[in-house]
Amino acid sequence: MPWIDLSTGINPFAWQTAALPEIDWRALPSVSALRALTDAAAAAFDAPDIAIAAVPGSEIALRSLAHLSLPEPFHVIAPSYRTHLAALPGARAIDRDAVLRGGVIDGTLLLANPNNPDGEMIAPDTLLRLARDLAARGGVVVIDEAFADAMPGGSVLPLLTADDRVLVLRSFGKFFGLAGLRLGFVCGAVDLVAAVAERMGSWPVSSAAIAWGTAAYRDRAWIDATRVRLAGKSAALDRVLRGHGLTPRGECPLFRLVQTGTAGAIFERLARAGILTRPFDYAPDWLRIGLPDGPDALARLDEALRHR
Repeated sequence: MPWIDLSTGINPFAWQTAALPEIDWRALPSVSALRALTDAAAAAFDAPDIAIAAVPGSEIALRSLAHLSLPEPFHVIAPSYRTHLAALPGARAIDRDAVLRGGVIDGTLLLANPNNPDGEMIAPDTLLRLARDLAARGGVVVIDEAFADAMPGGSVLPLLTADDRVLVLRSFGKFFGLAGLRLGFVCGAVDLVAAVAERMGSWPVSSAAIAWGTAAYRDRAWIDATRVRLAGKSAALDRVLRGHGLTPRGECPLFRLVQTGTAGAIFERLARAGILTRPFDYAPDWLRIGLPDGPDALARLDEALRHR
């Protein structure tokens, strides 16, 4: 019986098309093709006038933050994606609720929205107010929106002006289900976007990433239909989890977090049934469960949870 991988939070219903442009593998990616990609992405983000640059995955963008001369001290909202604390040397973990309650900080604040692993959302206008308050003290907010494509209205990008001291990181592979393409973007403050682009060089992403990314971001019908599809699939997952006494947390439709004292035992039981989920060493009562790729996989999850 094949494994079902529910550990990643990547859309299991990947974008496909039969109309990809032909790729000339002998030539370097052209400036015009790269510009077409970033234009298509910015339009899909509902922020056509924002500064934007392509990167080979949002993970690379995170690893570039330490080289941008961002203002110190560094703060990272936690718990969140593990790379965040590593991305800013000496960063201090800070509680999300403390920040939202009006806790005054200086320097640079890094957070994910929607958050990973709990899928919680902060309203974009709330983030913008936070960013402008911090900018008034010389600070910068970096927002990792790796999962934002799945959540209409969840991005801060359409609200930004050229003066806002905000850097937004976006991922192509998670929503489009093509993580191996290695494509992402940095958007927002012109000088910070330019600094990342300078580090990436003249050919930051491959011809394949450019061709597939441009076509995918222009496929508005697929994007709209997939958002509806993911909402339905996550609701079906919620029903299965609740049917076994597990309360799903989070608003991101690509995964759910459950909190239970038996999380470790559930992880082991699912693994024995050939279903991989995501445990957390720093929170042993948490388990993140991604979307099954169809009714058969959902039924296998349901059956495995039944024998607890």
